[in-house]
Amino acid sequence: MYQPRTPGYHSQDQAKRWALPERVFFACGACHILAHAFLERHGVPEHDVTWIKPAAGCWGNHVIVSTADWVFDFHGYSRRAAFFDHAWKRNRRLWPGWDATLVPLPREVLISGMRSQEFDRRLKLRAPHEFLHDALPRARRYLERFPAPDGIVM
Repeated sequence: MYQPRTPGYHSQDQAKRWALPERVFFACGACHILAHAFLERHGVPEHDVTWIKPAAGCWGNHVIVSTADWVFDFHGYSRRAAFFDHAWKRNRRLWPGWDATLVPLPREVLISGMRSQEFDRRLKLRAPHEFLHDALPRARRYLERFPAPDGIVM
């Protein structure tokens, strides 16, 4: 959940979306691709995939990978409680009345637009090849910035 401030940015303009800095790209519409790359490299059954599903009329879908202790997204690792506290406070500051629910996601919806729509019509995830270029190699490279979760102590 990130509000892009790039002048002239529109999420449907694939060239401008692809040109966003890495962190913004994986915050604004490609978080699910980063989650998939994370699971591909580090995934174990204890890792949950969660959709932060905005309440009706609210904005700000986001997909994360988590455990009982930590959350991983475009920021890297965060303490679980601190992450959700920050996300709710920030979004309510930007959009008064904002709310969302946490929805567990099956892993296979992360890279399939069709499966994401079958799961929930409000979940409109693009497959990696539906970006200007294949987003999965970009996610794999971005993931190299972060340590493996084995050593994460929160």
